[in-house]
Amino acid sequence: MKIELDVHTHTIMSGHAFSSLQEMVKAGAEKGLSLLGITEHTPGIPGTCELIYFRNLHVVPRRMYGIDLLLGAEINILDGEGNLDLDEHHMKMLDLRIAGIHSLCYKQGTIDENTHGMVEVIANPYIHIISHPGDGTAPLHFEPLVLAAKEHHTLLEINNSSLKPCRNKFDARAKNIEILRLCKQYEVPVILGSDAHISFDIAVYDNLLPLISETEFPEELIINTSMKKFKDYLSI
Repeated sequence: MKIELDVHTHTIMSGHAFSSLQEMVKAGAEKGLSLLGITEHTPGIPGTCELIYFRNLHVVPRRMYGIDLLLGAEINILDGEGNLDLDEHHMKMLDLRIAGIHSLCYKQGTIDENTHGMVEVIANPYIHIISHPGDGTAPLHFEPLVLAAKEHHTLLEINNSSLKPCRNKFDARAKNIEILRLCKQYEVPVILGSDAHISFDIAVYDNLLPLISETEFPEELIINTSMKKFKDYLSI
C-alpha cells in the first residue's frame, strides 16, 4: 500500500514533541510523502503554543522540500455538548482542523453523552478529522459516529500512537477493530494517523496495519493512499 500523506503530527510547539517544523517536513519528504499536516495542540493541553502561533501561520510556505504542507491544529473536545477549546475566529486561520478527546481537558459524561458530543463535533463544518476516537479515553457508541462521519464527510482516524504498548491503552485494539468493521460495512473512508511527536515517526503505521489486515479493510477506503482523494473528500 503506497502512502502519500500523514496529516496528524506535532512539532516542538505542542510542548511535548521533539522536532521542529522544518525537521518534520524534511523527514516527510525523505519518506516520499506528497503531503504532510502539522497539527499542534490547542490551549487545553498544558505547555502547548499560544493562540498567536496560529495567527501567524501565514508566514510559513505551504510547499517545502518538494511536498505540500497543511498547517492546522488538533483541537480539544471539551464535553458531551461538543464544545471545543478553539474559537471560530482562530479556526478560520487553519488549513486543517482535527478534533479529539484528551483526558487532560475533557469533562467525562455517560457513554450516550460522550457520543452525542462527538456527533456534534463531526457535524461541525470546521472539523475535518476526529483524532483517535478508538483510544478508549471516553466510552463511545461507534455506529452513530460512523454514520455521522459518512453524512458529513468527516474522517475518523485510526491512530498508530494510541496502539503502542507503552501507551497502556488496553481497549484501543478492540475499539479500533470495531471502527474499522463498521466503516467497512457502511463504506466510510478512514484516515491513518501516525500522531508523530518526533520526525522519525512520520508515516509510521506499524501498530495499526495488523488491524487493517485482520479486518480485511479495503484499500480504496484508506484515504492516505492519494493526496487528491484526501483533498477532494474534505474539499480542501
